[in-house]
Amino acid sequence: MPAKEHHRIFRSNWLRAAVLGANDGIVSTASLITGVAAAQASHGAILTSGLAGLVAGALSMAAGEYVSVRSQADTEAADLRMEQRSLTGNSAEELTELIDIYVARGLTRDLAAQVARALTRHDALDAHARDELGISLHNRARPVQAAVASAASFAGGAALPLVVAITAPLPSLIPWVIGASVVCLAALGALAAGAGGAPKGPAALRVTVLGALAMAATAAVGALFGVAV
Repeated sequence: MPAKEHHRIFRSNWLRAAVLGANDGIVSTASLITGVAAAQASHGAILTSGLAGLVAGALSMAAGEYVSVRSQADTEAADLRMEQRSLTGNSAEELTELIDIYVARGLTRDLAAQVARALTRHDALDAHARDELGISLHNRARPVQAAVASAASFAGGAALPLVVAITAPLPSLIPWVIGASVVCLAALGALAAGAGGAPKGPAALRVTVLGALAMAATAAVGALFGVAV
């Protein structure tokens, strides 16, 4: 027997939110810490700003993910209600529409009609949701899942530069935070690519370069103006 395929598309919802949260947690918190440190702030002020950034960022990510994905879920639900009403009032037209979809995908009209009738008898709404609207079980919007994944991953990512800031000596705090964050970003890019089945090298490089640029820019602003940013 051939090995069973393990598709990764089923991870797309939570993986997207988790990668976004972790990346944002590392970059934003490390940038905040380096910006405040570059402004010659005390060690206590640096740690306070980092902790505040962690808490505020995690809550903001959770709220933002929930609201945006909830909007997507509401749109999907509205389209499904519209499709259900159309199936109830215009079943013949909806069947023809489904047949035309299968013909456009390469089936003969007779075979398309057989498939459409069979799927309509089994679950008409599911057939139209999947083949007409592109909505299926594995890509339905899940607001709570996205919010939890994003908040948890942000807090985890933000904790990494914060721990480094706690343990690193103040004179060398900035290079330690940036260096550790760059390493963490590279690991995050590689892990995310591995989970999604993509090449690890380009993903790690992309995440690392963009994150390093953000941290360097924030540190430069802090050093230039002598203020926390």
